[in-house]
Amino acid sequence: MTQPPQPSNEPPQGGFGAPQDPPPGGFGAPQDPPQGGFGAPTPPPADATPPAGPSQQPGPAQGNPQGQPPQGQPTQPGYGNPQPGQQPPQPGYGYPPQGQPPQPGYGYPPQGYGAPQGLPPGQPPQQGYGFPHAMPPGQPPQQGYGYPTAPMQQQYPPQQNGNGNGGKKFGTQMQIIVAAAVAVVLIVGAGIWYAGSGGDDKKDEAAQSSGGTSDGKDSGKGSAPDGAGKEKAPDNPASKVAFQLPMPKVTEVTTVSGSWLTDKAYVKTGINEIVGYDAVKGTKLWSIPLAGQLCAASRHMTADYKTAIAFEEGKPTKAKKYQPCNQIGALDLSTGKLMWSKSVTAVTSGDAPVRFEEVTVSGTTVAAGGNEGGAAFNLNTGAELWKPKASTDGCSDRGYGGGEALAVVRACGKYDDQQLVIQALNPADGAPISSYKMPPGVDYANIVSTKPLVVAADVGDTAGDGSGISDFFSIDASTGKLLTRIAADADKYAARCKSTVVESCGQLAVGNNRIYLPTEGHEGTGEYGDTNEIVSFDLTTGKPTSDRADAGDRYKMFPLRMDGGNIIAYRTPPYDKGGQIVSIDGGTFKQTVLMENPADRTVRAVETGFTPDYSEFRYNDGHLYLSSTMVSKPHGSLDTSRRLFVSFGRE
Repeated sequence: MTQPPQPSNEPPQGGFGAPQDPPPGGFGAPQDPPQGGFGAPTPPPADATPPAGPSQQPGPAQGNPQGQPPQGQPTQPGYGNPQPGQQPPQPGYGYPPQGQPPQPGYGYPPQGYGAPQGLPPGQPPQQGYGFPHAMPPGQPPQQGYGYPTAPMQQQYPPQQNGNGNGGKKFGTQMQIIVAAAVAVVLIVGAGIWYAGSGGDDKKDEAAQSSGGTSDGKDSGKGSAPDGAGKEKAPDNPASKVAFQLPMPKVTEVTTVSGSWLTDKAYVKTGINEIVGYDAVKGTKLWSIPLAGQLCAASRHMTADYKTAIAFEEGKPTKAKKYQPCNQIGALDLSTGKLMWSKSVTAVTSGDAPVRFEEVTVSGTTVAAGGNEGGAAFNLNTGAELWKPKASTDGCSDRGYGGGEALAVVRACGKYDDQQLVIQALNPADGAPISSYKMPPGVDYANIVSTKPLVVAADVGDTAGDGSGISDFFSIDASTGKLLTRIAADADKYAARCKSTVVESCGQLAVGNNRIYLPTEGHEGTGEYGDTNEIVSFDLTTGKPTSDRADAGDRYKMFPLRMDGGNIIAYRTPPYDKGGQIVSIDGGTFKQTVLMENPADRTVRAVETGFTPDYSEFRYNDGHLYLSSTMVSKPHGSLDTSRRLFVSFGRE
């Protein structure tokens, strides 16, 4: 067998500077993996019962692209980041029998590929935008980033054949027999239904409809309550790589979270700076130098493109390797200026500058939170609105949610026995408008949305998958009354929150008085590859709605943000396709493809390296930007293909 070409050990040219246009043909000629890799997966025993589906645990990027069919040789993986001691993922048992099983991705990097397993002593925790308990490169996309109690029933049980092997497909003859039997049952059942049903029953039947489908058929619903979106269907959704930037060179794991879109610029955090790039060409427009590295960034900005960040007080030195995150600053992204920056002292911090772990914006208020309490400032002037103070009720602000309104998670009582309280606040002075006490067994809570007020929590640590979500709480912000509690089984739904960061939930969206969630992956109708859906729940009743958008065979998808009453979602591609951006009509749930990225192997490898749990996704008007949120010291030749960000534009 011919030895495939070996990957180059040369670093990318250009370093960390101006964005690079991709060379002709995409990101370069594709390369086959070196011999050996991780080796072929060990076949399961004949009597083994395979898992119901692929693991949903957070961590490494996908070594095997979604929907990889069996081939006679190893496939080229995306780059990823397994946790220490974790074995490379093995393909499931449900692959077609012909040919050799596909190899797991070769060249998985060792520990340290952008993911510290713990912070050094004295290092304040860094905002991770929804990282699970470990922090690989990148981070989850968040609803609205950078843009101006009914239990859930399991819908997709593992499919099994007569031998008990989940994932196996029926033979052709058996499919025909089953299809014929089902058709007879449906015909007979339909006759009985209409013979014995009146008008009221037909209304009930309509209420149980699955809604619009991805083929564009109208479910009969009206327009979305929140109105029409701005994104329009293109004549041709095909895209190409517009520009991209290699990873900067660092010696330690470094946070680069934060990316925003203005009418002219794509703005991204770099090393000790915030940089604005032309949104179409990728040329550098401006740079805002910072005293130290960014440690937190608001996902919200005002209509005139102002936002807030938290950053370290200085650059690392030999004497002080880890600098505290105690500086809050306001950015004008239309001009590329740091409007102001400051720190605050408080009794709670021993009269030293307060350390912050997260920051958000609501209207003209900047609110920053952390273990030492919360503080707020006027966005335009930097005037201090409030800061941590000695508590008379034993409570302190843990963190804030911004956007259209302002809310806070407050912790009351002793550290090992705290009661969490959700409060809607007056942004001008922090005065509480309403309060809701979270139930016992909630150690952390996340604010998903402030208008309407929606909170996520892992009650009693029952989620069990690191998602940080077992339930959603819909709260009347004006009264503090619980409207409904929605049980979100972590085995069925794929949204995620980082427990220690209040505003960190991703892969979901809130609009039309509903919360939109992706289901976990499950077997599709094709011969191989998983798929999933986006479904919704009513925030007043807590009941599931008839909304259902199918990702399609071998694709998976999740919401990015709302566009009026429509949902903008990203479809993760299978092994032989590019990713897609779709708009889901909030009224009919009809899907419209807004963008389809190249299927070129090397381009796709770069695209799928930005995993939903650990990256930022921004889309607007035919332009998609994928970016990392953590960078680290290079580890091996695979780092030559990593990018700080990549931009796609419609042709």
